[in-house]
Amino acid sequence: MTTTKMMFDHFGSPDVVTAGEEEQPPPGEGEVQVGVRALAVNQMDWKVVAGYLEPYFPLQLPAVPGCEAAGTVTAVGPGVTAFDKGDEVIWNGMVGGYRAVANLPTAQLTPKPAGIDFEQAACLAIAGGAAYSALVQLGVGVGDTVLIHGAAGGVGTAAVQIARDLGIRVIGTASEQNHDYLRGLGAEPVAYGEGLVERVRSLGSITAVLDTNGGEATTAATVELLGGHGTAVTTVSGKESNAAGIAPVRLLDGRVADAARLAADGKLRFNIQERLPLTEAARALGLSRGGHVRGKLVLIP
Repeated sequence: MTTTKMMFDHFGSPDVVTAGEEEQPPPGEGEVQVGVRALAVNQMDWKVVAGYLEPYFPLQLPAVPGCEAAGTVTAVGPGVTAFDKGDEVIWNGMVGGYRAVANLPTAQLTPKPAGIDFEQAACLAIAGGAAYSALVQLGVGVGDTVLIHGAAGGVGTAAVQIARDLGIRVIGTASEQNHDYLRGLGAEPVAYGEGLVERVRSLGSITAVLDTNGGEATTAATVELLGGHGTAVTTVSGKESNAAGIAPVRLLDGRVADAARLAADGKLRFNIQERLPLTEAARALGLSRGGHVRGKLVLIP
């Protein structure tokens, strides 16, 4: 079977990703073959293409980016008992997702609930799983107020909804064009930039912070607002957060299934800013790299 993949043979900007074809062999031991119905674009994807993660996750080039997708099992490899042909699944890995058909290890798959479509399912693994893990790690509940930096992005969108379902008050930072969007999710928006600390304090005290932005200014604001009280976690660890003692989010086992259950119950839904054909992956990566995506970008094979 000849299928489409998006690949890069050297590191660089998103436009190094081009379309190619491949002969997809039958799935191997412990694998299933999946007809991909939707792929979500993540910041990690363009960072992989740029070579930023090469010191930590070496790749053999040419390589295929992409770390989350959803589709239907079309064939089952030797030794597989957990999945059958026709099963609908969610995949979460590191690379290799930008394909129309993929052979995937069953350990990286989660059953897709019938109550959500493939586009929503493709968005769950990274953003939904990280948001769920972060809120569990923060240990927050009814009566707490959480500040979410970057609340209009993928992780932020998920975290606002999960937190509100738990009875937590949410203050979210975002550009002003996304303030109505955040209000619609149940968060109280505040603008980025100079005066952020004062704007947040005017809304009351906070008990915890989830940082999805990173960087010196955001970290400094987090430290000042908490004042040695409460907890903070970050999805973008760096020298600033490490120096401030802000813990990275610890991804929980079973987080994708937990996020999927919330989505199936109508408690978690992603705004899809744009749907693009798989062959326009380079443009999607450029949008992701540019920042300020409201929710998620999705590729359709």
